[in-house]
Formats: sequence, structure tokens, C-alpha cells
Amino acid sequence: MVVTVKNIVYDEKNDLKTDLYYPNNTDSQTKILILWHGGGFFRGNKESMKDVAIDLANAGFMTFVPDYRLAPKNVFPAAHDDALSFVSWLLTSDYTDVGDEANICQIGSSSGGTLALEVAGIYGFPTITWSAPVDFSNWVKQHPAVQPSVKAGEELGLTEQKAINEAFYKYFTLTYAGKDNENVLAKMDAKSYDYGKLGPLLMYNSAEELVELAGVYDFASFLAKDGHPVELKILPGNGHAMDYGRERLRESINYLKYFQK
Repeated sequence: MVVTVKNIVYDEKNDLKTDLYYPNNTDSQTKILILWHGGGFFRGNKESMKDVAIDLANAGFMTFVPDYRLAPKNVFPAAHDDALSFVSWLLTSDYTDVGDEANICQIGSSSGGTLALEVAGIYGFPTITWSAPVDFSNWVKQHPAVQPSVKAGEELGLTEQKAINEAFYKYFTLTYAGKDNENVLAKMDAKSYDYGKLGPLLMYNSAEELVELAGVYDFASFLAKDGHPVELKILPGNGHAMDYGRERLRESINYLKYFQK
């Protein structure tokens, strides 16, 4: 049986809440997991991860699913700040004990994976990302002709899936950035984060993602060259994040449990 506690406030100022799912037999050795929802930084919520959170709780994880501020009302670095704020709250809350920082892991879906990367670099939590966007500034620079659109098929009359995906990628990138500004986009790039404490990292991506995998390969190479551990799994097909997340949940769980203290 899974116990659910909804709408725990972790940031009163911004009215941000988290849901908690945990197994009935929770004890001091129960692994804590943070599950970050996706949505391109402009949509999505903790409710969208309910089924995955229940599966994780059934697998023995005390699972937190936080909301964070969304664009366009809240632009970069709002969501990133909220992710770090949540971890700070968690480590000082009644839900953790002294030393539990070593007992926390993460899964981040899509843009939630991008947030998980920043958290991982600062705290060292074992982390899995499902289709995390990592390259913004270079991609935008290389695709000046792409028109941003959340529904490019309807709004721009595009019919090729690749073109529709690129329009969507540019839309959510610029929406979260707040403007097409190279300095802001560079700060959004996953390469710009602090990886001083980066621990185990497993990144999933499909062979035909929203955009070309060149940015993902470059990011993985960047981490490896700097001596950081990273595993990259490329899945067949064109699924993005939650399109394959449930199918890969068992192996994701096994990966995280391998690092359980």
C-alpha cells in the first residue's frame, strides 16, 4: 500500500508545493527520491507524475514530486532556483534526518531532467534523466530560421515531425529564457552548471529526440573529459521522456538502488 500526502508547502513565498508518496513500511533506511516533472518549463505539474510516483513508492522509495514556477510568468532561472530551494527545504524538514543527503536520488523527466542535472552537480545525488534538454544557446544559434511555436502543425502549417519538434524546442527555450539573448541562453545550458559534487548519472535519450542528439553527445563528452561519471543510453525510436519512462522504470529503479547506502 502506498501512502499519499498532497500539497505540502515547501516555499510559502511562491506558494510552491510537493506531493509525497511512500510505502507503508517506511523506515530510516528508506531511500528518498525526488521526481521532477517535465513540460518545457512552461507547463506540467506534480499531478502528471502521480502514476510513476506510485510505482516508485511501491518499489520502496519515499518519493517527492515538487511543483516549480513556470514560464512565461516566471523566466530563467526561476525553475532552477525552485529546484535548489526544494532540496534545501527537504534537508531541513521533518522528512529527513541528519546524514540523509547521502540517501537521496533523483529522476527528472524532460525539462525536469535539466533541473535534476543542476541539483546533481551541487549535491551529488545519484540521478537519472529521461530526455533532458541540455543545449540551448548553441542550438538556437544554429537554427535562426526556425520559428518558435507550441503547435507548429496548426500555427505554421508544418507537416514534417522534425520541423514541428524544432519549432516546439525553440518555443519553450525562448519562453523560459524570456528573450533571445545569448548570455541568458548560455546560462541555461547544462554545461554552465556547477558539477563539483556530481555523482552517478544515467541519461536516457531516444535516437530521434525533439532535436538532434549532437548537444547530448557533446554534454556527455564534456562531463567525461572533466572526470565526471556519466552513462548515456540511446533508445530506438522517437519517444520523448514519459513516452518511454514507464517502460524504463524498472531498470531505472535498479540503477538507483545499486547506489543505495
